Amino acid sequence: MKWLTRSHVHVDRVACPWLISRFVDNEAEFLFVPRSEIDGVAKETGAIPFDAPGVELGHHENRCSFESIMLKYGLNEPGLVRLGKIVHAADVSSDIDTDPIARGLEAIASGFSLRYPNDEENLSCQFEVYDALYAWCRLQVAKGQ
Repeated sequence: MKWLTRSHVHVDRVACPWLISRFVDNEAEFLFVPRSEIDGVAKETGAIPFDAPGVELGHHENRCSFESIMLKYGLNEPGLVRLGKIVHAADVSSDIDTDPIARGLEAIASGFSLRYPNDEENLSCQFEVYDALYAWCRLQVAKGQ
């Protein structure tokens, strides 16, 4: 299936493809376009839009797009819930200090964007970061932290 978001990925637009490809659609194909082209490309390709203004899988009711995807697809494994809190805090600037890991994740996302301006390459490299962070989240939950 095709999935669509805004180009120049950052925290939520990296976390969402990771979540989608790991837990929703392991054959996902991601398209990246300017914000102004989201609606047209979605209609043209049938891609599911995410993390864009006005789409179902976007920011709603104080949720970031990662959390909206978790809600829609019933993803409630405790390690993912913990990761969702980190992603939310790193992505929503007014909530950046609500999680101690958030500033680090935001800094990592910024660094990857500088090193890998191509969205596909950026995702490819950052998925390892999210795999590791998810493993850490699962460990923290198992330890009761």
